[in-house]
Amino acid sequence: MTSSEYDYDLIVIGGGSGGMACSKEAVKYGAKILVFDYPKPSPQGSSWGLGGTCVNVGCMPKILMHHAAEAKQALSDAESYGITNVDPKAAQLDWGRLITGVQGNVGQSNFGYRNQLRKRDIDFKRAYALLKDPHTVEYEKDGAMETVTAKYIVIAGGGRPTYPDIPGAREHCITSDDIFSLKKAPGKTLCVGASYISLECAGFLTELGYDTTVMVRSILLRGFDQEAANMIGAYMENHGTKFIKEAVPTSFTKNSEGKIVVKYKKTDETAEHEEVFDTVLLAVGRTADTSGLKLDRAGVKVNPKTHRIPTTNDATNVPNIFCIGDMQEGATQLTPTAIQCGQKLARRLFANGTEQMSYEFVPTTVFTPLEYGMIGMSEEDAIAKFGKDKLHVYCGNFVPLIRSFSQARDNDLEKGFVKLVCVADQKDRVVGFHYLGPNAADVIGGWAAAMRLGLTKYDIDETVGVHPSNAEEVNRVWWKKGDPEPEEEYACCG
Repeated sequence: MTSSEYDYDLIVIGGGSGGMACSKEAVKYGAKILVFDYPKPSPQGSSWGLGGTCVNVGCMPKILMHHAAEAKQALSDAESYGITNVDPKAAQLDWGRLITGVQGNVGQSNFGYRNQLRKRDIDFKRAYALLKDPHTVEYEKDGAMETVTAKYIVIAGGGRPTYPDIPGAREHCITSDDIFSLKKAPGKTLCVGASYISLECAGFLTELGYDTTVMVRSILLRGFDQEAANMIGAYMENHGTKFIKEAVPTSFTKNSEGKIVVKYKKTDETAEHEEVFDTVLLAVGRTADTSGLKLDRAGVKVNPKTHRIPTTNDATNVPNIFCIGDMQEGATQLTPTAIQCGQKLARRLFANGTEQMSYEFVPTTVFTPLEYGMIGMSEEDAIAKFGKDKLHVYCGNFVPLIRSFSQARDNDLEKGFVKLVCVADQKDRVVGFHYLGPNAADVIGGWAAAMRLGLTKYDIDETVGVHPSNAEEVNRVWWKKGDPEPEEEYACCG
């Protein structure tokens, strides 16, 4: 397929989920492809291999840490199930062994990705690529600058954790780029920020036995449903995570013992407070890693505020240059969306495809100790779009099956929760689906397809759930906000 005018049909800058998916799809149609990938080490020196954020410092290591925390938490319920001689307080965590296991899994994934490229005859260079002009990429090899050309270029470099402009932040703090390879146990930890990354990290650190505090500037999980977000916060507090609310750090310094002195101010006070931690993890957002790519030399426009690249159907303002994944303005920053976006783009470029990426009704899960799965709109966003009087909001609490024997079963903070946000004059069409409870990702996955097809509350009522399961609680939700409070909960079998 390659024209003699160019070295390659396609150059992909970024070997993460989106870039890999685009490359593997494009090669099916005979395209000659080159992938560049070279993630810059974090300020603390953490580095990793091929595969992008998800494989190396995101979804995959995070879920392993989450499962480790669940395993430790399960010890508290063991005696209730008749398992004796289990003392949760005596359980010890070998942090080094855990990190070795996590990094072993990461290494296998790095090897697997590299092998996928090799098997498909996709060329790969572990080098930091820069744009020289609309068809030319520049990179360093053996101390000299080399160039290579392509008909199309796809920018898929992803994002990196944002460092706030606070003295000592880069020198003394870590981010999610570092926590999953941290050689020394974190000890007393402060997580700065109320993002899903902050709460997920704080959640597994608490459950693993570390003294953990979250510093929150305003609200938890901005952009998510706030009723659900506050339930997560209450659950985490009940399990030992501390919160410093309505506060922002002002400086980070190290004392003579090597610990981090954090100074902070409450938003409604002028006085400065101080506390000492072993580790400070910053999780205040992520920034598109477009700086340094020399996009201006090719004429590619970048939003100066967000550092993301505006696109129309994944195309930048330069016709042959495209952008997918976390660098794209307006895209949902999730691994599955980057994968699907990359695949669809490859089909349009090389197989006469016409399908565009849709970000409507994309399911996602926050892996806090009380897991939260959602699809579509928060209640707040639905009110803003349709008006409160146009909505029916159905809710229900439930006791998760795994809590059936637990002493915590009667604690409202331990219960699961389901919310369905529906548009009343559209036959109660579901525009927001929210589930709090065990195995949230598995519970919500299938409902996303149904919502794309116009799922209504009636459809849910008429669907027979799997019994006994936590998933069937979705089918049992019946109380509507505004109606009299229910006098009793459903019994297990009706």
